[in-house]
Amino acid sequence: MQEFLVEITTTVPDGTTPSEVAARRAAEALRATELASAGRLVRLWRPVGELRSIGVWRADDEADLHASVLDTLPLRPWMSVAVTALRPHPNDPGQW
Repeated sequence: MQEFLVEITTTVPDGTTPSEVAARRAAEALRATELASAGRLVRLWRPVGELRSIGVWRADDEADLHASVLDTLPLRPWMSVAVTALRPHPNDPGQW
């Protein structure tokens, strides 16, 4: 599997009820747990003071990342995503 750096910004549409937001966020947390257990979600961070997420995700290719992973997230209709494919760097200290 290939790794991808994914930046996600979620914007709740105006007029969305608090109960719908809460329900989607709860479903999102459950889905993230499932994807992590399946080895698809590797790491997830939230930059200090920002309302976006940065994560390392795994998929066969970018099409698989969207179809089998990102598009299955309950908050996906409210997300904008930026995807960067990653490959190992020869100087990565994690490989030593």
